[in-house]
Amino acid sequence: MTTAIDYNHIDFGVFLPVTNGGWIISETSPRLDGSYELNRSAAIIAEENGLDFIMSMAKWKGYGGTTDHWGTSLESMTMMAGLAEATSRVKIYATVHTLLFNPAVAAKMFATLDQISNGRVGMNVVSGSYAGEFSQMGMWPEHLNHDQRYDLAREWMQAVKRLWSEDSVTHEGEYFKLTDCTSNPKPRQKPRPEIICAGQSEKGMGFTIEEGDACFIGGRDLEELAAVSRRAKEMAAERNKTIKTYAMFSIVPAETDELAEERMKLYQEGADIGAIKGMLRSYGLEPDGRENSMVARAKSAFMCETISGSLETIVARIREIVEVTGIDGMMLTFPDYIEDLAYFGKQVLPALRGTK
Repeated sequence: MTTAIDYNHIDFGVFLPVTNGGWIISETSPRLDGSYELNRSAAIIAEENGLDFIMSMAKWKGYGGTTDHWGTSLESMTMMAGLAEATSRVKIYATVHTLLFNPAVAAKMFATLDQISNGRVGMNVVSGSYAGEFSQMGMWPEHLNHDQRYDLAREWMQAVKRLWSEDSVTHEGEYFKLTDCTSNPKPRQKPRPEIICAGQSEKGMGFTIEEGDACFIGGRDLEELAAVSRRAKEMAAERNKTIKTYAMFSIVPAETDELAEERMKLYQEGADIGAIKGMLRSYGLEPDGRENSMVARAKSAFMCETISGSLETIVARIREIVEVTGIDGMMLTFPDYIEDLAYFGKQVLPALRGTK
C-alpha cells in the first residue's frame, strides 16, 4: 500500500529567464530577452501564486546561432538582491561558481543576500563544467580534472561555512588560504542558508550530500530519474544524512492536448540548429556524432523534459512523475514567463494541492 503524497510538501519553483531565449532553442518560441523587468515580473507572479522558490543560474557565454541563444545574461547574485526586495515569501536561490569567487567574498555576498531577503536566500553551488565560459576570462584550471574540481568545491564550501559561523578563520588548504579572516555580518538563517547543487557522478553526488541539503538530478526517463533519486537518498542514509532531490521540467500548457501539441511543434520547427550545436559542444558532446538522449532532446529545441497539455493532462503527468520517481520538488521553466507561469500558479498548483 502506497502512502498518499501531500503536494503541499512538494516544492515547486521557477528557473528564472536570466538569459535571452530561455530554455527553448528556437526562432519560433516566445522572445525572452533576459531583462530584469521580465525576471522581476516572473518572481512576483511566482510569489503571488504560491510557488515555493525562484532560482537564477550564472551564465557567462552564449551558444551563438541565429538567435544568439544565451548570449545575453544577468549576473545571478546581483539580480537576486533586487528580487529579494521585490518579494517577501518565496525562497531565493542565487548561483555561485566556486572557480570564480573567493570563499570569503561569496560568504559575505550571501550573508548580505540573507539580510536583504530576511532569511530567504539559498546557495546554488556550481563546481564548474563549462570550460569555454571560464577560459575566456583566463579562469579555467586546466590542471584540475572533474574530481579535483569537486575537491576544490568541498574546500571552498567548508571555508564558507566556517566564515558564516566563526569569528575568525585561518585556513591553509590545497586551493585556498585564509589568514585571520573575518566575515560579518553572519547570515540570519540558522544554522546557515540552504545549499543545493547539481551533480550525478559519485563524486558530485557525494559532495552535495555531505555539504548540502538538496541536489538537482536528471534521467533519460522516469525509471532512470527514480533510480538516481533513490541512489542519492541511499548515499545520504549511508552517511546518516538526508537529502532532497529536485528535477527540472518545462511546462507547455494549452486549453487542449491538441493545442499544446501544436505549440510544441511550432517551437520544434523553429529549432536554432547553430545554437543547439554550440550548446552540445559546451557540454563536450559532438553534435554530429552518436545520438544520445541529451542530443536527441536538444535537437527538438527543448533543453529539458517537457510536460505539455491541458490542465488535466499536466496535473496527471506531474502526479505520475512525483509518485514514480520519489523526487521532492520540481524546478520549472516556461515558454512564456508571464502567461504560462501565471496559468501554472492559478490553475495547476491549486489542482495539485487541493485548493481549487
